[in-house]
Amino acid sequence: MTAKQTSDLIANHAAALTLFARQWCDSPEDAVQDAFCKLVRLRTPPTDPIAWLFKVVRTTAIDLGRSTRRRLNREAATARPERWFAEAEVDGLDAEAAVTALESLPAEQREAIVGRLWGGMTLEQLADVAGCSITTAHRRFEAGIQSLRERLGVMCPK
Repeated sequence: MTAKQTSDLIANHAAALTLFARQWCDSPEDAVQDAFCKLVRLRTPPTDPIAWLFKVVRTTAIDLGRSTRRRLNREAATARPERWFAEAEVDGLDAEAAVTALESLPAEQREAIVGRLWGGMTLEQLADVAGCSITTAHRRFEAGIQSLRERLGVMCPK
């Protein structure tokens, strides 16, 4: 297929292909671009390039839509409190409030708290994992515990 033929196909059919793909995915332009890229790479052009493009756009858009739904489902699953705690209440703490408080901490503090309290790691181990000094690991842990105490209004275990 020549560059002129490809250019004409894009000019005459890209908008319709985008509209066609929109029924299956949120990124129809990606499906259309992918189809044209596949068309250009073919050694032998299809006998009916328009039908071929619609077919490829359809399958690509369906795949993109499925991928997006799987990603959204994964993100929704990891946003639930069960991601952190299996129980609704942990040692007198409301699990959802604890998750909200943990997630509001800087990543370094959260890592130190989870590793130390639930992982049973020593400060030396935390420092090794985080690539910092023991003093820094201890400071992160203490700062995170203090923030949790303030946010949750309860005494957290040491």
